[in-house]
Amino acid sequence: MKSRYSHVLMLFGALLAFLPIIAVDHLLDAYVRVRETAVAQQAVSAVTAQIETGAAAALDSLRAVISESPSFCTPTFVSNAQRKIEGSLSLKQILVENSDGVQYCDAIGRPVTYSPISDRLPLPGQPETITVVKYGTLDMPALKITQSYGDTREVSAFVPLLPQGQDALQRGLQATSMMRVVLTNGTAILTVGDAVPFERRTSSGQYVFAQGFAGELPLKVEYAVPFAMARTGYADLDIGMTTVACLFSAVVLLISLYLVRRTRVPAFDLERAIGRGEIKPYYQPVINLRTGELMGCEVLCRWEKRNGQIVSPGAFIDYAETTGLAIPMTLSLMQQVKFDLSELSKDRPDLKISINLFEGHFRDGSIVEDVQAIFSNSAIDFRQLVFEITERHPLANSAIANSVIGGLHALGCRLALDDAGTGHSNLAYLGTLGVDIIKIDRVFVDMVKPGTTQVPVLDGLITMAQDLNCEIVAEGVETEEQALYLRSHGVVQAQGFIFAPALRVDAFKELVYALHAPKNPASAEADVTATAA
Repeated sequence: MKSRYSHVLMLFGALLAFLPIIAVDHLLDAYVRVRETAVAQQAVSAVTAQIETGAAAALDSLRAVISESPSFCTPTFVSNAQRKIEGSLSLKQILVENSDGVQYCDAIGRPVTYSPISDRLPLPGQPETITVVKYGTLDMPALKITQSYGDTREVSAFVPLLPQGQDALQRGLQATSMMRVVLTNGTAILTVGDAVPFERRTSSGQYVFAQGFAGELPLKVEYAVPFAMARTGYADLDIGMTTVACLFSAVVLLISLYLVRRTRVPAFDLERAIGRGEIKPYYQPVINLRTGELMGCEVLCRWEKRNGQIVSPGAFIDYAETTGLAIPMTLSLMQQVKFDLSELSKDRPDLKISINLFEGHFRDGSIVEDVQAIFSNSAIDFRQLVFEITERHPLANSAIANSVIGGLHALGCRLALDDAGTGHSNLAYLGTLGVDIIKIDRVFVDMVKPGTTQVPVLDGLITMAQDLNCEIVAEGVETEEQALYLRSHGVVQAQGFIFAPALRVDAFKELVYALHAPKNPASAEADVTATAA
């Protein structure tokens, strides 16, 4: 449980630590988009204000000239028109003509050259109309604001769309940006910059875009700049935000590592613990239920930390299997078993030593070579070794797995199926594996209660093992009723707390020698001599 908690905590900490770094681009993109959109909107508003101001001034001048002149094309009319042009920065001309374009008079005294770019459009709520025209030699389109008198006379004022000119507008824009003025029907009358990429955009996010209307005039201003280009202007902010995010991530990661250590989860330092030899073998006795004789042991492991803390395998075994550390951990345990039990195995040649293997060992044929290298020059005979494979994780029926099993059998070792009945085994599976011993899981042994006369599942496992001609070892025996029940059903070997827990090597040796006198050739010869005497 602690190991799983540590994995979750570590994963959450890593995600939280790197989230700011991942989020920097998204946050900065959002910030740039909002800020640049506001800047673009300001630029649009400035242009629409100029258009609206120029048109309003021209309209006011036109009306003033008409109201102050008793008739058209008189010296008073021309004088009033000239005075308005002289007092305005943008008004270019006031013209009197008929509906066919025949010019009668103007403020300057020379023919007015212009050509329409748009249709004549009404001004909402006003008697005047507006037409966008090309005026003289101006590079900027002009607005022609016209007031009609009957069917024969029209008086018009001409004012550039923007007083500063197209070049000045171009200089005020970014290199790849685009601004255009369009009629409300969509007809473009002025474009500054290249509008083609904007028209061919595949998504709205490619550009920062803003638009606005020039008051009540039928004109709209659009502005667009590529987002990538706008983003380049924030390189310094990008570096600053990334630096802050990295610092924050480092702090979060350090805090996460600290919290993982605080949880005292053994898996955190497992690799280092294996290298320092902190993973120690403990030996749980296997007892003969008929004679009480100690027949062997199962090698279990404990993590003995330098501070004296003992950690049970349940806290780190899953982690070891997942990370592949189970393989070096098993090799370390076998080396320690050779050192711990060589002398005892010489005295007790019938002692069986069970060592757990993991599913990963059966995907790597090197375990057979490792077993041979470790035990070939030791007092522990290969026939004394039993290698347990758990049924909780099924072995792939592959050539490598079969080769490992065959190699162990060839050395003289035996194979035991651990946790039988709890996972994936069946008769065909067991026959394929070629196991010699079946270990009944404590889950089924716990089904035996005081007064129990029959446990179908447990009885079925025992029968299955007997049919396969396999030895049987019952695990987790904790009560006398369980021991008696198992013995009465033909189970000979058992291990559990009713006999002894997993013991350190010294305690295990004391138990063996307490139950059995040493059985080596020298002691046997001494016994015979004493008997003869």
